[in-house]
Amino acid sequence: MNRPAVDFLFSLERFGMKFGLANIARLCAALGHPEAAFPSIVVGGTNGKGSVTALVDAAVRAAGHRCARYTSPHLTRIEERFVIDGREVAPDALERAAAMVQEAAEALVASGALEALPTFFEATTAVAFVLFRDAGVPLAILEVGLGGRLDATNIVSPVMAAIVSIDFDHQAQLGHEITSIAAEKAGIIKPGIPVVCGPLPAEALAVIERVCDERQARLIQTAADGRLAARVADIPLALSGAHQRANAAVAMQLLDLIDGDPGLRLPIPAQAIRTGFATAAWPGRLETFQWNGCRVLIDAAHNPAGARALAAHLREVAPGGVTLVFGAMQDKAIAEMLAALAPAVASIICTTAASPRAAAAHDLAPLAARTVADVHAIADPFEALRLACTHNRLVVVAGSIFLIGPLRERLARDILRSS
Repeated sequence: MNRPAVDFLFSLERFGMKFGLANIARLCAALGHPEAAFPSIVVGGTNGKGSVTALVDAAVRAAGHRCARYTSPHLTRIEERFVIDGREVAPDALERAAAMVQEAAEALVASGALEALPTFFEATTAVAFVLFRDAGVPLAILEVGLGGRLDATNIVSPVMAAIVSIDFDHQAQLGHEITSIAAEKAGIIKPGIPVVCGPLPAEALAVIERVCDERQARLIQTAADGRLAARVADIPLALSGAHQRANAAVAMQLLDLIDGDPGLRLPIPAQAIRTGFATAAWPGRLETFQWNGCRVLIDAAHNPAGARALAAHLREVAPGGVTLVFGAMQDKAIAEMLAALAPAVASIICTTAASPRAAAAHDLAPLAARTVADVHAIADPFEALRLACTHNRLVVVAGSIFLIGPLRERLARDILRSS
């Protein structure tokens, strides 16, 4: 299918990351302020924000209401980022919205209102706003991209916000201290709105408390609510891993706020939460495949906190150790991730993820050898997976979305072909 406007979006990746709200503000103004056409909830944090977004979306729809969600990055298809009423947007609808954004962006550059074209993330965020406006959704759940204060999603005026977790990631952009990272995450807190927080380090929580106090925003801490924990414990979760219980608590608290918001008029009964949590899908997070007689688990862990959560799960399900297929971006805390995973790993096969920013397999191998004795380096991810599946133990693929996305697509295609 010929999609020149979507191709235009991908061409913007050459601009990399760019922080600040000026570009997205001018772009949204030129588009008629689509970001103001629907009530929104912003979900930020280091890890877990995608899971919370998926859980809230599923429960709102289980209650019989329409809902949209915007997440990033995508695993294999850009349409994954834009979900309306539980379905990815149609390719032709995406092309139309992208064409509107392209026309507006190019006109702004031509007039001098923008010095350069927006980044890929700024443009896709604007596309989400256009799609959700045109669909007339009564609520949109927006996953914050990177940080919060200067993230393109922060152009909205949300009815509520969540900060799921705070840990080390993207230090080059957010700072090397937990307090500086927390300050960036706290940028999504707007005056007078309720803010739901999951379990946070004490120094991060102090920053969030201060910002909430300054902006007269009501802070709700899920970790301090025993009744909420009991409610979550009583509900089956479709998402695997003990860490998802903390994410579910954040999602449940958001749903309680939605239910009680007179302006939204979106009642969320308890059964809808139960149904939504039991059916929510968030691919690539502790997702298991049976492939060529081998059990393969893929997970999007891409920072030390994610690696720790994955390792905790693996120690429960595979106490004898797993074979890890590992690939990561050069700018990640690779040594820390490998150290976190090591107690759950018997052997590691390092590979090169499908990204120009990826660390090469032969560069990863010496780092892996510091933590595990049995280490191999195979540049091609699929060949790395083939070798891993000869080890007669659970195979785990982790380290980067750019690694698990293509492998997940290949696994799903092979399984479908053989069925």
